Amino acid sequence: MKVLVSACLLGENCKYSGGNNLCPGLLDWLKKEGHEVVPVCPEQLGGLPTPRTPAEIVGGAVTTRDGEDVDQAFRRGAEAALDIARREGAELAVLQPRSPSCGVKQVYDGTFSGRRVSGQGVFARLLAESGFPLLEPEDLP
Repeated sequence: MKVLVSACLLGENCKYSGGNNLCPGLLDWLKKEGHEVVPVCPEQLGGLPTPRTPAEIVGGAVTTRDGEDVDQAFRRGAEAALDIARREGAELAVLQPRSPSCGVKQVYDGTFSGRRVSGQGVFARLLAESGFPLLEPEDLP
């Protein structure tokens, strides 16, 4: 099976801080199950630099902590990553929790205080609306 994966979970330094969210359990699961991996970082695909100012969904639009509207870049990157998922024939997506792009169940509440709310990131929502099954690493068997 082809699995679309947030690149930061695979150890790529594409996180807003310049680091990654390497998830050894995910790597083990992918290898054990023999899945083919399709890595994506919607934020980089949208043209955002790494590192970049933290962003959250504020009033429905993605905005940086400094108040800059980066919603178009997030949406452009989500569309580009969706195109990759379709072109590659991905059957499942495993995404970075709480991200304004990739959060599957929760995102930060838009106050930059660390509080979480139920909801999905821009890319996760687009994938869900397109019929892709979504998981976070903690959901893996």
